[in-house]
Amino acid sequence: MSMFTSASLILALMVAIYIIAQRLKLSTELSMFAAAVAGAFAAGEWFPVRHVAEGAITYLDINLIFITATLFMNILKESGGVAFAVRGILKGFHRSRVLLLVLLTFLLLLPGALTGAGSVTVLITGGMVAVVLGYMGIPRIKVAAIIFLLAGLSAAAPPVSLWAMMTAAGVNMPYVGFFWPLLIPCVVAALITIFILGWKGTPVDLDKAFGELPVPPPKMNWVRIIIPFIIFFGLILTGRKWPFETPVVGLPLMFTLAALASWLLSPVKLKLLKIFTDTLRQLLPLIGTLTAAGILVQIMTLTGVRGLLAITFITLPTWLVIGGLFIFLPVTEAVLMYGAAAVFGVPLILLFNSMGLDPIVALAGLSVIWPLGDALPPTAIIGRLSVSVTGVSDSYGKFLRQCMVPAVIICIIGTLMVIYSKQLGFLTGL
Repeated sequence: MSMFTSASLILALMVAIYIIAQRLKLSTELSMFAAAVAGAFAAGEWFPVRHVAEGAITYLDINLIFITATLFMNILKESGGVAFAVRGILKGFHRSRVLLLVLLTFLLLLPGALTGAGSVTVLITGGMVAVVLGYMGIPRIKVAAIIFLLAGLSAAAPPVSLWAMMTAAGVNMPYVGFFWPLLIPCVVAALITIFILGWKGTPVDLDKAFGELPVPPPKMNWVRIIIPFIIFFGLILTGRKWPFETPVVGLPLMFTLAALASWLLSPVKLKLLKIFTDTLRQLLPLIGTLTAAGILVQIMTLTGVRGLLAITFITLPTWLVIGGLFIFLPVTEAVLMYGAAAVFGVPLILLFNSMGLDPIVALAGLSVIWPLGDALPPTAIIGRLSVSVTGVSDSYGKFLRQCMVPAVIICIIGTLMVIYSKQLGFLTGL
């Protein structure tokens, strides 16, 4: 039996086991693990403990970033900083719909950009921003669409973009030069989205909105909110300005220092242990997904399936690959969640690199499209969470229809970034 045939049969078995596991109502993480174990058995490797262990810690550094970043955002929320920021923005700019929408956009982009998880955006700022949008006369179904789409874009935005990180790790490419190629399309797409869905409405009823928003502690102010961010971004800028004179700190430690500053500056006493345990509980599905994805990729490499996928992508017609990104990427995200980047992102970037495209800009384009799959079955975690937080009672299909027009625009932006990645290569050096 040829290696190609053997790898194809193993891949078919892994897909079948994954589908069966999903039918049995197992979680996506357990389904990926079952598929990986089945693939190892089919290849005659039995249960390769060493490869399972190595795969499980493949994305350990990314998990540390998620934990420390989300801890920082949760401390900021529990101290009243998020509520203070939302109320301050609403009070200062409620008379200008344009400025209010712009500022709410950045308020939604920030948590996911720092943590890499769209669910954090929904849980940290999504509920409060939804209240404001509701009192701006925007229907709840559109509010849910705004929260979901901006949460997805926030997860793709820098400095922490999970899809870009996982794919870059898979092709041994340093996670460097992604800031502007990710930031510009995410901000542009987010602004387009919120203005398409939220432009029509009514003047804000300030008293009613304030009555529903949480009240921050009396001593909370902008200084207490801004200082932790100054520490975080100061460490990043220092490392970039003086790379050889500055010790390598790493994002996990940067987020830890920012969290420590936020805790020390909190005007109220915080139960740090409870916040930390809640953070781990909140991130457990995400950590599980990354762990399972690492094991799956490791076994796919061991059995030759990963090489088979790479060769298959490289030999496909270019027009078919690029033209099908707007369907292929969301569907793979819906099935494998973040694991889609590790499994399919790697062969795609190898293909684009062989075509002479800029791999960093092309990967940034893919990262903008991938989050759209988080609204599609069978997982649809972020989509359903957005609907739940905003209290939408309409059908889920109606929610998806509200997302359609901005989603198409996001797909066009991401696809054009892939096609013109070479011309946009200058963004990596900014």
